[in-house]
Amino acid sequence: MITIAKSDKRTILAYAVALWLACGLFASNAHADDSRSETVKFSDLNLSSQADVEALYGRIHAAARRVCEQPAGELTAVRKCMTKAESDAIGKVNVPLLTAFYQQKTGSHPQTITANR
Repeated sequence: MITIAKSDKRTILAYAVALWLACGLFASNAHADDSRSETVKFSDLNLSSQADVEALYGRIHAAARRVCEQPAGELTAVRKCMTKAESDAIGKVNVPLLTAFYQQKTGSHPQTITANR
């Protein structure tokens, strides 16, 4: 029965995060005033599995690349945009395995999300 409760909590968390991500993966573009976004879906992944965490990171990384691409963009600006987009998304997903993988892969810490009442 405890397993079912944990599974239900994970499912609810996954749907809540998916809903948030459905609002968009936002990244600021250094050369434009408009924001671009892309939805990253991961309801098919088990975020307690290292392989699925790596798959989610791959999806987030690919989405950040597409959002931040510029036709004749400066490589430095594109990298900065991608780093911010990835960090923001990973911080908002707030899954310890994903955060640890991101830190190991990039040496960076994702943005911390704080809630106020």
